[in-house]
Amino acid sequence: MTMFHVSPIPPDFIHGAVEIEQREAGILPHRLPAWARAQCRDAQLAMVQSQPSGVRLAFQTTATSVELVTLPTKRNYRDMPPRPDGVYDLLVDGRLLQQASAPGGKVLNIDMVSGASTLEAGAPQTLRFTDLPPGEKTVEIWLPHDETTELVALHADAPLQPLAPTGKRRWLHHGSSISQGSNAFHPTGIWPAIAAGQAGVDLLNLGFGGSALLDPFTARTIRDLEADLISIKIGINLVNLDLMRLRAFGPAMHGFLDTIREGHPDTPLLVMSPIYCPIHETTPGPTMVDGKALSRGQLRFRTTASEAEVRQGKLTLAVIREQLKEIVGERALLDAAIHYLDGRELYGPEDNARLPLPDELHPDAQAHRLIGERFADKVFGGGVFKAVGFNS
Repeated sequence: MTMFHVSPIPPDFIHGAVEIEQREAGILPHRLPAWARAQCRDAQLAMVQSQPSGVRLAFQTTATSVELVTLPTKRNYRDMPPRPDGVYDLLVDGRLLQQASAPGGKVLNIDMVSGASTLEAGAPQTLRFTDLPPGEKTVEIWLPHDETTELVALHADAPLQPLAPTGKRRWLHHGSSISQGSNAFHPTGIWPAIAAGQAGVDLLNLGFGGSALLDPFTARTIRDLEADLISIKIGINLVNLDLMRLRAFGPAMHGFLDTIREGHPDTPLLVMSPIYCPIHETTPGPTMVDGKALSRGQLRFRTTASEAEVRQGKLTLAVIREQLKEIVGERALLDAAIHYLDGRELYGPEDNARLPLPDELHPDAQAHRLIGERFADKVFGGGVFKAVGFNS
């Protein structure tokens, strides 16, 4: 059998990345450009923006066998059970047909208490997808949403061609680890991917775990990217890190939106407040790892603050929702394309009673699906993005 080899993988095969870095082993998709990464030396941001949430390889082919060579970076948290290997989803003409994982690669050892980390070297791994349907088809391989992945090569038993223009609207979404996909099982199971799939739009996911912090470089990145639809989900990370007080939040939020509007003056823009999260509804941060649970091999989070600290200007989810609604309302007087969505419409107290957050912060796989389906229905199906993005 003749195999066709693609190495390096051409940029027009890669969708959902902001920038591609050439490395010794292969290419690394980034979700922030190099100039933005240079403005923040935070190890958490560096890690999560390199994890390819929403990034996928896409091509046309008649191949029935495809191999992807990757060099993943695993995370190993001290005192925690081993994390499952990242999942790769293979879709044919939009349908999920196969899944695979790469068991080896580099290992990033992390101490969650001290924050210290070390990186162990590793070798590339080969994933094989066989028995694909015959004939011409669109193949997508969605990369793990929570595992940094260098792309080394593609092999197939027929030629591979880049996709022809689809005409899909591009939806650019920015949010926290929930938007990146924490606690989802696979990359097309994160809520933005579910919503994008149902709405028939082209997803560019700038969900950064622990890093939706109104950073000016993130706003400038969004400003400079092509987008037909933009949504910003903000709040939980500001509370998690106890990053700013009420006095700073309003001007910072306005500044973030002002920057986006410099590049997208008329683009439909949705500002979303946090989903329901009991530990921070009325209690500020900072959020800490629960040491007692960690000693039992469980990852759970808790707050170290008290409700009384709200009087000092500390932020809670309730405070942020109130502020966001007011800010968007004020801006909407002059900006007809800006809108507000209360995150509790996607996941609220009743949902929490039925599908509680397993670690006190992040929804599980079932709740991701609920959030994605509700977003598709409320925003694309009958809301602010309906006229410009929804395919019923």
